[in-house]
Amino acid sequence: MIRFPFVGFSYGVYIPGGDLEKRFGIASMLSMDLHYKTTKNLVYGFSGGFIFGSDVKQEGLLNGISNSSGQIIGLDGLYADVRTFERGYHVSATIGKIFSFKKPNVNSGILISGGPGFIQHKIRIEAIGNTVPGLRNDYLKGYDHLTNGLEFREFIGFVSFGNRQLINFYGGFEFIQAFTDNRRDYSFDDLELDDSNRLDLMFGFRLGWILPLYKKKPAQYYIY
Repeated sequence: MIRFPFVGFSYGVYIPGGDLEKRFGIASMLSMDLHYKTTKNLVYGFSGGFIFGSDVKQEGLLNGISNSSGQIIGLDGLYADVRTFERGYHVSATIGKIFSFKKPNVNSGILISGGPGFIQHKIRIEAIGNTVPGLRNDYLKGYDHLTNGLEFREFIGFVSFGNRQLINFYGGFEFIQAFTDNRRDYSFDDLELDDSNRLDLMFGFRLGWILPLYKKKPAQYYIY
């Protein structure tokens, strides 16, 4: 077994649960990991990810500026093209262990890891052409439901470090539990302050590529 730092880049698809399911549908996440692997196959470091999606399920979000048909009329007298998206990110500390199969590769195996962190998400609203005064500048904050708080993250999957520095990968299932709160003073769609405590859940699968940062490959890196 050898020790070395490494960088991981991954893409994942996540299903929401808890309170998050009421606001968003399936989302994607682009993640980056900065980790260090020890000679005992312990792994620790930091992880972060950018969350994005287009399935927004928040009921009645723009009812206050829509007509009886649910359409929004812009300053040009035409129906405005308004689009909504999920946007967010998370950062967390990570500690875990690789349970190797000994042969043929003592540095690869089942990876179990997790740790605490911070997560934030909101509804991004885009009015194409910027023809809706009620969806400009600070007015958007009344609709975006900016939410953040403490998260706990767990990952279980497989990690492989190959003989060649560029042939390394990992994949597996990730679970996120977040205890979050609304951070806006007022929600225009609810016409009140949303001060409820939330439990936001995410369940997903992610697959990534790893770049080890050792200077020179050891003479006996693996035994095949």
